[in-house]
Amino acid sequence: MTINSFEDLEIWQLAREICIFVKQITDKEMFNKDFRFRDQIRGASGSIMDNIAEGFERDGNKEFGQFLSITKGSNGEVRSQSYRAFDYNYITPEQFNNPKPITRNPKPETRNPKLFFKPETRNPKPETRNPKQN
Repeated sequence: MTINSFEDLEIWQLAREICIFVKQITDKEMFNKDFRFRDQIRGASGSIMDNIAEGFERDGNKEFGQFLSITKGSNGEVRSQSYRAFDYNYITPEQFNNPKPITRNPKPETRNPKLFFKPETRNPKPETRNPKQN
């Protein structure tokens, strides 16, 4: 599969699912009234997908790797906040144990963000371009 945009990345698609899931659970009455906490977990979940996108749009794998590291931190933040939400009785045990978000049980390929680095051939420099690719 050719990856031409961040939307093609499975890790970004999974991050989007987390963001949607967090929005759904934070819309519930008790959670929705805790404005600071609600905004904090929504922001952290949005940061997961946004940093993947921003890193992908940067100039190279080094910067992309830095943004994926930030993404991993945001993912941990959402996971930690989900414990607080559960402890505050804002979410049910079923929501807490929802297997959908990758914050709980990421697939092996999403645990190693380096697997999502852009291939160097994505935008090869003229001096390194393979003539057969023209």
